[in-house]
Amino acid sequence: MTAGFLSGLFEPFHLPFMARALAELVILGALAGTVGVLVLLRRLAFVTDTLTHTVFPGVVIGYMLAGDGGVFWGALGAGAVTAVLLTLFTHRRRVSEDAALAMLLTTLFAVGVVLVSRRSGYTSDLTAFLFGRVLTVTAEQLVQTGVVTVLVVALLAVLRRPLMLRTFDPEGARAAGVSVGLLDLVLNAAIALVVVAAVRAVGTILVIALLIVPAAAARTLSERLAVIVPLACLIGAAGGWLGLAVSYEAAVHHDLRLAAGGTVVLVLVAMYGLASAAGFVRRRRALLRISHEVVREVEPA
Repeated sequence: MTAGFLSGLFEPFHLPFMARALAELVILGALAGTVGVLVLLRRLAFVTDTLTHTVFPGVVIGYMLAGDGGVFWGALGAGAVTAVLLTLFTHRRRVSEDAALAMLLTTLFAVGVVLVSRRSGYTSDLTAFLFGRVLTVTAEQLVQTGVVTVLVVALLAVLRRPLMLRTFDPEGARAAGVSVGLLDLVLNAAIALVVVAAVRAVGTILVIALLIVPAAAARTLSERLAVIVPLACLIGAAGGWLGLAVSYEAAVHHDLRLAAGGTVVLVLVAMYGLASAAGFVRRRRALLRISHEVVREVEPA
């Protein structure tokens, strides 16, 4: 049984298209896990959701102008514009932040839907843009994802100290002369780049799961940032691997078609459930150990 399980984990990836899909999701999982920790700590889930939707019109425009080859560049342009707009809107006080984000999300996403509706294959195109086609990843897309990953990781590594100060003590960061607005723009740009890198593989909707779920799972298992970041990367990459393996196993050996991108997300959610259970047990044991130590200290000699 163990041999069969291990075979199911490795057998599918002898096929070139499965190997490319695996490489893409492993890279994306590690990248999204890194950025996702900052998203989680800054409580920017709604901002991230907004970015995944506002990149959509850029994806559509890029596809209409240059076909598949234009999707990445269209998404990149839309991501850059959105990062700037988000930073401006979230720093204005005339309109509440959530209202500004909601207006930006609905407006730009509606623009994308209107544009894609003009095509004859409206339904299939919309499905592909929203949920991706990870099994059709090309070598060129792998290179693009790799370049984005290097840029984002390098950027976060260089700015890690001011970013951490902005995250945990924003008032102290301002007092220290740190440009909070610029740091927010950097983080929004990093999130946008993750969305751009993932848009072809998992689509504009499912990318939010890669950004949020692994980081949330890692957070339930540890309190230390030095542990949470690599753990989130590991969970993201493992979720991509297991999701592809499950999807392949169901389709080939059980005649059950499961969308690869959606299966990856469900596996990530299942991993979050297991991590939450393990984190609960860990915290209970820690509380029991502390209570026993307290009892021993107050008992008379």
